[in-house]
Amino acid sequence: MQTIQDELLDCKYKAEAVRGVQIRKPKGTGYRQLGIPTVRDRLVQQAIAQQLQKWYDPSFSENSYGFRPKRNAHQALSKAAKYVTEGKRHVVDIDLENFFDEVNHHRLMWLLSTRISDKRVLWIIKEFLKSGILQDGLMQQRTKGTPQGSPLSPLLSNIVLDELDQELNRREISYVRYADDMQIFVGSKTSAERVMRSITKFIEGRMKLKVNRSKSAIRKYYETNFLGHSILNQGRVGLSRESEAKLKSKVKKITRRNRGVSFDRVLHELRPVLQGWLNYFKYASMQKKLKVIDGWLRRRLKCFRLRQCKRCIGIVRWLRKLGVEETLCWRTALSGKGWWRLSNSPALNIGMNNDWFAVHGYYSLALHHEKLHRKIL
Repeated sequence: MQTIQDELLDCKYKAEAVRGVQIRKPKGTGYRQLGIPTVRDRLVQQAIAQQLQKWYDPSFSENSYGFRPKRNAHQALSKAAKYVTEGKRHVVDIDLENFFDEVNHHRLMWLLSTRISDKRVLWIIKEFLKSGILQDGLMQQRTKGTPQGSPLSPLLSNIVLDELDQELNRREISYVRYADDMQIFVGSKTSAERVMRSITKFIEGRMKLKVNRSKSAIRKYYETNFLGHSILNQGRVGLSRESEAKLKSKVKKITRRNRGVSFDRVLHELRPVLQGWLNYFKYASMQKKLKVIDGWLRRRLKCFRLRQCKRCIGIVRWLRKLGVEETLCWRTALSGKGWWRLSNSPALNIGMNNDWFAVHGYYSLALHHEKLHRKIL
């Protein structure tokens, strides 16, 4: 630690290259580049971020919710729903193209220099920004961007986008921003079109960032997908189609046919996934939808268990253990239907009913969502 301190004070600290990791973006639209710093660099970055956060955070906009202490996505959604109840039902959804990879280093350093007088702090931040990225054994130099995965990146992103926040506040425009995910709320389509043009010009001209025109659009409030939620009337939020599809995709991976694991193991793996998902979406109004999802989940699990029986005799033995009448067992096993159709047959609905799933530890989304709402209320 003393060595690191001396190197920082003498401006001799050398930031090492970050390790490049690519993860697939939602909907399969390419890959997101992560940059994982070394333990030593992570320690220094975390120390800098903690100190600068105390200094910068009080000056950030009230409408900014991402990567800030005592602020979260649920508060951002509540603010968005509030704007809709006020009659601002047209949403300007501006998508910043590869924001973290496109941050202009010169402009970021200029923004930092207007608040930070210690040149050593500016110097070490610049060292981290220009450190290379090691991808597949090859070193790539960086001239722009602040890598996701770095402890400094969240704060630096808010410093960059605070310039946009201040411009929107100056124009008295209603908006909500969570990191680089931002939505602007206005009362008419004409106003929305005007705001879209002027703010796009500001972002690209003044801030030197790119707006993804293919993803940016003007929408009615109920057509939006903000932080995985849809916005409903009367100040409520719901579950977006995209979020439902993501959950089902995860479940399909856990319950895929060729895994070769036990049914109990699948239930065990599924539980934390469902718990974490529901904890994030706990404020959404979606009780009816959750009952449908629960039905789909149970049917998916029935299908998985049926496949483990493999042959007709295995299906009959399994159903008999569940207490299903023998004639119905044989009729089901010999029906010639596919696994998915069989999973909704009378025999399976009798043998593997909701009570059976509850005994075996199935985590019911609808049941636990109702319990969470009782606590909230």
